[in-house]
This record gives sequence, structure tokens and C-alpha cells, in this order.
Amino acid sequence: MSKFGKHLILGLTGSIGMGKSTVARMFADEGVPVFDADAAVHRLQGPGGALLGAIEAEFPGSTGPDGVDRVKLGELVFGDPEALARLEAIVHPAVAELRSEFLLEHAGAPILLFDIPLLFEKGGESRVDQVVVVSAPAEIQRRRVLGRPGMTADKFAHILSLQVPDAEKRARADHLIDTSGSLDETRRAVRELVKHLERTRT
Repeated sequence: MSKFGKHLILGLTGSIGMGKSTVARMFADEGVPVFDADAAVHRLQGPGGALLGAIEAEFPGSTGPDGVDRVKLGELVFGDPEALARLEAIVHPAVAELRSEFLLEHAGAPILLFDIPLLFEKGGESRVDQVVVVSAPAEIQRRRVLGRPGMTADKFAHILSLQVPDAEKRARADHLIDTSGSLDETRRAVRELVKHLERTRT
């Protein structure tokens, strides 16, 4: 049973390079509506975004014609917990409002998926019924991430230091999707999980 009424709400998370975005698309392909928290933030902070005025007022010079200048804004909040808290006070309520609109839009769906990169880091598991963790062996993760343009070993290490370790995520997961195999194998695992949840959610 869902603690949020008629929907079963899944929280999807996983460390960098584990294939979370790919798995989210696979859930969508199986007919599960997906709320992408990162995409919501990008819309709010992109060209014409609803939060540009508030962010510019709080962090002058951090926005432009293309929306938020992520490099400038990052420089203003990086390493400054108080500044980061001020930014989050602007962004989080707006994302919550979009999440509420998403729930209304998909009122008839039996299963909903919230794609939340920092689900454990921000205590997001309290806002979902069950947590799905996307994972792969460390050597595969490292190869994927270091293959990205502009990525370095130091950047990768820093990102990992900000994330709950994969082993802990796996231990806290209700469901695990292993992406170390082929895309077809991952897709089959997603399809089987969706079918299982549809059978057992009531």
C-alpha cells in the first residue's frame, strides 16, 4: 500500500555514472510517469524561467539571457552553506509546486516515479513509498564517468565525496537495478519490477 493514497510512489536514485537517467527513461517506456527533479530545476532556472528574478535578486550577476549562469552561481554558493541554504530556499518550494502539479496531472496512474539524484543525501526517502537504486560495479562506474567530456579523476573524486556511497545506497534500497549488463538486460529488469509492483501494490 502507498502511504500517499492511491499512487505507489517510487524514488529513483543512484550515484554518478550508474545509469539512472537511462533507467528513468525505461520506466517511462513502461508507462510509468516520471518526475525528473533535475529537469524541473533546469526549467525553473533556464531562459525565461520562473526563478530567474528571485535568484538574480539574491545573487546579483548570476543570471543572463540564457538563464542562470551555473558557473557564476556555483562560485557564489560553493563552500558557503549559508549561501547554499538561501538558494535552496528559492528552488525547493518551486520544485515542490511542480511536483504537486505532476501528481494532479497523473492522478489516475497506479505507479509514479520521482527521479531524485540526491534522494538519500537530502532525506527524500520520506517522500516516497519505495526506493529504487541504480547501481553497477565501481570499475564500470569509473570508466563511464571518466569518459565524459571535461571530466577528470579529481572532479570524479570530489563528486563521489558529496554522495552517499554506493554500498550504503544498495543497502538502503527497496529495489535494485543493476546496469552492468546490456541495455536489454536492464530494460528487462525494469519491466519485471514494474509488473511486480503492479501485481503487489494493493
